[in-house]
Amino acid sequence: MTIPTQMSLHGFIVTAPELTYGKSDVARFRARVGIEQWRKEPDGSFTKLDPQFCEMVMFKSAAERAYARFRVGDQFVASGYVHEYEFDRDGETIRREEFVARRIGHDTARTRYSVERPSPDRDAGTETGHDAQRTVEPSSTAVGI
Repeated sequence: MTIPTQMSLHGFIVTAPELTYGKSDVARFRARVGIEQWRKEPDGSFTKLDPQFCEMVMFKSAAERAYARFRVGDQFVASGYVHEYEFDRDGETIRREEFVARRIGHDTARTRYSVERPSPDRDAGTETGHDAQRTVEPSSTAVGI
């Protein structure tokens, strides 16, 4: 059996996110994002390079939730796909690409946050008996799954 996977992108929000609604009233989130770049040196050390930038978009209710939760500087991890497109400007064909995120969350390795879980009264069967809200603090060691 093959594990279903999607392309992912981790980076940081560079420009203030925008939320717009198209002709069909579909929500669209758009932000410019940066992706850190590193080069491994022959001695085993790493040199930080200039970041690479691209546009990231989301649609529908995911766009509205992302707009409410993300700000400039936030570190994120998103899954989705790259959309390549063309348009004409002054008689010249311009090729661009954007990352279309289907899912997005704050990068847990770089972000402090709290988790709010539904109470048992609102969503039966999902509560495990732990506190409905738990603060997650970053640690100095990474934990793998």
